[in-house]
Amino acid sequence: MPSTARRREGGLVLYRIIRLVLLPLVRVIWRPVVEGRDRVPLEGPVILASNHLSLVDSIVIPLVAPRRVSFLAKAEYFTGRGVRRRLFGWLLSALGAIPVDRGAHRTAQASLESALRVLTDGGAFGIYPEGTRSRDGRLYRGKTGVAWLALTAGCPVVPAALAGTDRIQPVGSWIPRAHRVTVRFGPPLVFSELHGQARSGLVRRQVTDEIMAAIAALSGQERAATYNDGPGTET
Repeated sequence: MPSTARRREGGLVLYRIIRLVLLPLVRVIWRPVVEGRDRVPLEGPVILASNHLSLVDSIVIPLVAPRRVSFLAKAEYFTGRGVRRRLFGWLLSALGAIPVDRGAHRTAQASLESALRVLTDGGAFGIYPEGTRSRDGRLYRGKTGVAWLALTAGCPVVPAALAGTDRIQPVGSWIPRAHRVTVRFGPPLVFSELHGQARSGLVRRQVTDEIMAAIAALSGQERAATYNDGPGTET
């Protein structure tokens, strides 16, 4: 078996072990309410586009989704100092997270290309169109990377909404707390008639706005007309 295939199979085994260990704990401590889980396709490329309230969002969604979901995560979580940060990075990696550097436009495009590889391989990719977590609970304007991915990969987008994760791990806190979390998955959005038009800024904006409207309908959050580009834009 080629080394890449061996790594993929090893990662899948570790993911299954982590789920087996963590799910009982999550069900007791966070008491998740999951709605619309059957709306997530079990096979083939799919994007899960969610609102973003807390660092633990990238743990909650992969644990409650019916299939493995890969997210992008800051490279510092995998290489930074400190036991807690390293442990968090290891957990993210086990759940399928992909480490990326943050900042420059070139880096942003490289991140999208990493996500596209997941979809090209038939995987599920999770993304926060807001770009970073909301610090005031509002749902901010979506960035068009999610549309670029959907239109380039030609895959459906399942909108998702999280509630309660901001109470589990508030901004500035590293220790998760016990609090009920709700995850809602909406009907898949299909943009087949626009496939191949990812270069059009107008089309990307149209698709992104439709995705954000679906997320808002699930979350019930107040909408913000601006991008979430304030200080401390960590994910």
